[in-house]
Amino acid sequence: MNLAVVGLSYKTTPVEIREKLSISEAKREQAIAHLCTYPHIEEVAILNTCNRLEIYMVVLETDQAIREVTEFLAQQGQLPFHQLYQHLFILRQQDVLRHLMQVASGLDSLVLGEGQILAQVKHTYKLCQQYNGIKCILNQLFKHAITAAKRVRNETKIGTGAVSISSAAVELAQLKVANLSTCQVTIVGAGKMARRLVQHLLAKGVKQISIVNRSLEGAKVFANQFSDANLSCYSLAEMMSVIAKSHIVFTSTAATETLVNRAKLATVLAPNQPLMLFDISVPRNVDADVNQLDHIQVFNVDDLQTVVTQNQDYRQQMAIEAQRLIEAEVEAFSAWWRSRETVSTISCLRKKAETIREQELEKALSRLGSEFGKKHQEVIEALTRGIVNKLLHEPMVQLRTQPDLEAQRLAISTLQVLFNLEPGNSNYTSVTKVPYSQ
Repeated sequence: MNLAVVGLSYKTTPVEIREKLSISEAKREQAIAHLCTYPHIEEVAILNTCNRLEIYMVVLETDQAIREVTEFLAQQGQLPFHQLYQHLFILRQQDVLRHLMQVASGLDSLVLGEGQILAQVKHTYKLCQQYNGIKCILNQLFKHAITAAKRVRNETKIGTGAVSISSAAVELAQLKVANLSTCQVTIVGAGKMARRLVQHLLAKGVKQISIVNRSLEGAKVFANQFSDANLSCYSLAEMMSVIAKSHIVFTSTAATETLVNRAKLATVLAPNQPLMLFDISVPRNVDADVNQLDHIQVFNVDDLQTVVTQNQDYRQQMAIEAQRLIEAEVEAFSAWWRSRETVSTISCLRKKAETIREQELEKALSRLGSEFGKKHQEVIEALTRGIVNKLLHEPMVQLRTQPDLEAQRLAISTLQVLFNLEPGNSNYTSVTKVPYSQ
């Protein structure tokens, strides 16, 4: 068995490509089921956020599985294979574990130290278990990644400051206007991101906030979470008229098609009326043609890098501390992985030794005759079992405690030759250790 991940993120892929490849939660089960039909793929987990799409796999043949997944993504996004491939990153073995730990800890996020991603990783873990994509190995992979992320959150201060897309968006808005607290702000959407937007806006002193949701009732339910803030509520049908009265608009919905475009804005805005749009959704809620309007500024998730650079030195120091914690969890997972390497060989060796013991014991007891007492037979039985256990103890300890996979495989191979064990009983001899590189 081998580990691999095929992915794309804000680091490698612009938003217009990412939104084409987004696999919504409604389509996740179908995608996992399809990927599991490939002969080289044993387990699958799909992590999809606004900044990344990553497919984690346990595979029998790595290169072939990577090719199959890449073709699947090209078909999903209706993109030529060569165009998609240039945006992908591919990791193998320990690199996969280390990467997932960094992602879950917020070390690979657009906003370094973002806390929201851990909840997204946990949700992916539960969802892919439910859809039968995660089995034994990916189960351990995600458990160790989540443990590492929790340690990073609890044992470092990397979570201080702007640590989410929503907080970064509000900080960017504050940089763009003279006094954010006096602005009329509209939020399109009523999900988790919208809730965080409201929290950050209230913290900045904003008092005029409107919530636009697909249903008016949904907007009111959302507003009830902030009963002291006096939020105004509107349905999606009223969206353009609300936007026309706003200074700043944040869009954060799960819509698969754009909600705001140039034509719609032209019908409701006065000539040269200024407006700022912060689109933090993937797929985007604001059409790219809005950028053609001179008096309107549009920012998407890729534009938040300007906020990320704030306090970068401090966060990088926290990231160094976090990486030390991650390495400890990488080693813990590696030890578990190495233990799987030894299971079949130890089982085979013990079985062979036990078979020989039983055969030789039977011969000895038959020569002693029926007059040999049962008590004496039990003593000899215990004696032979004790001898076998003591002889096998040291080889088994040495096999389990080899420092790396290469040394362990050499020990496994030596035992198989010396004791004439069947190599086919060692299940994980195809795994290779790939050095990690950033």
